[in-house]
Amino acid sequence: MERRSFGKAILAASLLATTTLTATATVAQDYVIGFSQVTTAEPWRVQFNKDLRAEAELHDNVELLIADANDRTDKQVADMENFIRQEVDAILISPKESAGLTGIVEQATDAGIPVFVLDRNVDTDKFVQWIGGDNSLIGVAAGEYALELLGGAGKAQGNIVEIFGGLGVQATFERSDPFHAAFEGEEGVTFLLDRQSGDWKQDQAYDIMSTALRNYEDIDMVYGHNDPMAYGAYLAAKDAGRADDIIFLGVDGLPGEGVTWVSNGELAATFLYPTPGAEGLRQALKHLAGEEVPAKIVMGTEAITPENADEILVRNGLK
Repeated sequence: MERRSFGKAILAASLLATTTLTATATVAQDYVIGFSQVTTAEPWRVQFNKDLRAEAELHDNVELLIADANDRTDKQVADMENFIRQEVDAILISPKESAGLTGIVEQATDAGIPVFVLDRNVDTDKFVQWIGGDNSLIGVAAGEYALELLGGAGKAQGNIVEIFGGLGVQATFERSDPFHAAFEGEEGVTFLLDRQSGDWKQDQAYDIMSTALRNYEDIDMVYGHNDPMAYGAYLAAKDAGRADDIIFLGVDGLPGEGVTWVSNGELAATFLYPTPGAEGLRQALKHLAGEEVPAKIVMGTEAITPENADEILVRNGLK
């Protein structure tokens, strides 16, 4: 397929009157890049879009098109189909769930459009690159930190409520399984709930926690798979008059929410999950320019605790 290309800027050769020298014309390629975002209802996703837009503003030759799927797989498929029809030069996608978006990613690739998968993955290798945080590393870090807070290896005691993200998302289990592994053999630790999905939403986590508080007199810790869910659980416990007796852990580490909640003493810790938007655009432009890019880029994490939360807020102008 002939890729869409608009606004080729031709720098005309300048001829000197006293010479026969001809300057070679150079061509600056403009690109239309589509980004399919699963939702903007979550603060981490809002920051994701901000980071991507900020990077796009650094490149005069980029037109960035952002589609919001409103947390619906069918809408995200339709958004991707629209990008394919427009013959954009590249597509970035952060899928709602793996299976439902696999086919359309393959369709875009088959149409000759390079696809870059950000954050959540899909069940195919027919794309150029995946970029995202290491959810398993976050699960390990959260588990180790939680174990120490509950008394340490071989001595841990406590009842844990875990609030899952989306049950159709690989990241959910990558955050959960290593966390559970940290407590293997710890007979004094009990996970109170089956897999309860808050779908990454604060209000749904509030409801899950409210039910848990009614059903269990002793809850020592809550592990929310993102900060809004951990904070929703905190608010439910606060409204029930039990927040002071429970440890709350989250994931994301956005300065305006997770880090602030740690600084306020509402969460005990959160674990940084960096947004991949800016790096995704940089990598797409490298690929379009003919550079070789790696098939996978894994971004790191950081434990944000009362010891470093204020420093992070100061760096971000929030304190």
